[in-house]
Amino acid sequence: MITTLEDFSIYQQAMVLADQIWGLVNTWKYFERDTIGKQLVRSVDSIGANLSEGLGRYHFKETKNFSYYARGSLFETKTWLTKAFQRDLISQQQYQDLMTELELLGKRLNAYINTLGPNNPDS
Repeated sequence: MITTLEDFSIYQQAMVLADQIWGLVNTWKYFERDTIGKQLVRSVDSIGANLSEGLGRYHFKETKNFSYYARGSLFETKTWLTKAFQRDLISQQQYQDLMTELELLGKRLNAYINTLGPNNPDS
């Protein structure tokens, strides 16, 4: 059973990804940072924020709901990342690497969500 953020590896993975994207966006010009950059950073930061809030609720229904919100933020991040690539703000390699990380995080998040529920004694 996960009881701390330090033990929550999906959260840790989301935090690392958010820092990678922050570093990337921080190199952009003002207009790009102010438009796509802010949205991209907010959506990727929201993945970890929702996971931590859900863990802190200590109730399986709320934990599951916030995990769904995290998954929604993950999908939003994919959209903003695609826009950044289409508008030549990131290279194809950066795009592919980050999308691969998001796919892996999404699979782990789905598996985690599937463990949550009223019949799971660890929830």
